[in-house]
Amino acid sequence: MNKEFFSGKKVLVIGLGRFGGGVDVAKFAVRAGAKVIVTDLVPAEQLSHSINQLEQFSDIEFHLGSHDPADFKQADVIVANPAVPRNNEFLELARRHNRFITSQINIFFELCPAQKIGITGANGKSTTTALTAHLLKNAGNKQVWLSGNIGNQPLLTSLEQIKANDLVVLELSSFQLEQLAQIQKAPNIALLTNLTPNHLDRYRKFEDYCAAKVNIFKFQELNDKSPAVSIFNTEDNIATKWFERFSKDKGRICIRFSADDVSPEIRDSFTLPGRANLSNLAAAVTIAKHFGIDDESIKKSLPDFKALSHRLELVEQINGVCWYNDSKATTPQSAIAALEAFDEPVIIIAGGYDKNISFDELGRKIAKKAKTAILIGQTASKIADSIKACPQNQTQNEFADSLLKAVQTANRLADSGDIVLLSPACASYDMFDNFEHRGCEFTKFVRQLTD
Repeated sequence: MNKEFFSGKKVLVIGLGRFGGGVDVAKFAVRAGAKVIVTDLVPAEQLSHSINQLEQFSDIEFHLGSHDPADFKQADVIVANPAVPRNNEFLELARRHNRFITSQINIFFELCPAQKIGITGANGKSTTTALTAHLLKNAGNKQVWLSGNIGNQPLLTSLEQIKANDLVVLELSSFQLEQLAQIQKAPNIALLTNLTPNHLDRYRKFEDYCAAKVNIFKFQELNDKSPAVSIFNTEDNIATKWFERFSKDKGRICIRFSADDVSPEIRDSFTLPGRANLSNLAAAVTIAKHFGIDDESIKKSLPDFKALSHRLELVEQINGVCWYNDSKATTPQSAIAALEAFDEPVIIIAGGYDKNISFDELGRKIAKKAKTAILIGQTASKIADSIKACPQNQTQNEFADSLLKAVQTANRLADSGDIVLLSPACASYDMFDNFEHRGCEFTKFVRQLTD
């Protein structure tokens, strides 16, 4: 495949989305000379931010609020958003009509000339990806691009600027890895942060989710002269099993990391709280050292690295209470990691869209670590039940029918020295557009407390 492949073709983009992926595909296809149709089940008024980014391209057709089967029968190329399952009925219709189906990430892997570093996992992958890019950029040896599921830079419309000697650091979701498996591609350097149950609203069982994630190693190109590099977290049970599995391969270098690997000198230069962030740091340092970056360079880089938005982000300190936005914590394990980051009394705001994940472990951690749980969204009662089921539970449960009321309740209950932590352990789609929308609303409500 090359860019000329799209010239003169009718390209159907399924899933405009709110994170920029569909916008990137549409811009790329138009500039490549394609006739572009964008279709999404979501109506136009909910996609205004994405639509506005395409207003300069007057030839793009928008079919929003529903899908027209005729589009899938007639398009030459269909580019599917990662959120669209492979067994989607409209994609099945396109296959029956022998349409060519691809994705943003697949096109990128086909066309990008640079070496790719891929990072995946259930938790910590965004911070690890951003931190890896930060360390590589500060070393100053190569041009470094940060993209993928983290969404910092568009994948396809950046292609013309990416050179063969550059490095591309990618956060890769399970959905993107499923798409890459269709063309049997994977990054030359691949890292797994950890694996815990997630997206069980899409996958029938945890093993299916793992099967999507393992593609990041399964399809690496093995070469004795330029071996694939596969990196695993020794503190994760599945990562340990995969290390044992893949370390037998010729043409592959397998490396392990642990939070305990971080030297005291490097740890002292790192500002993010909690052991989970130490594990993220260890992962990023492992990649940096693979590229020959020494401890002194790493130490100098770290003070400039700040928490990503919506990831244990300190919003305000009000009357001795610290308010943290951890809206990106969309799994129980990520919320557990957030709770473990603090020794102070914690009031946690949790709950959201139900992905059919167990909250038993989260309930035990809340019962042990939190003085109050303020619960919202579809999963509020499930999380409450998991807390109540714990012996010697002393955590007070409160319910709120909106995030604003949750913030107001937390403000009423918090004492000086407390932490108020939005760490939902769930996706946001029951009440918000996405985790960013939820985090921004939380930040707004907290700052209103000082007005």
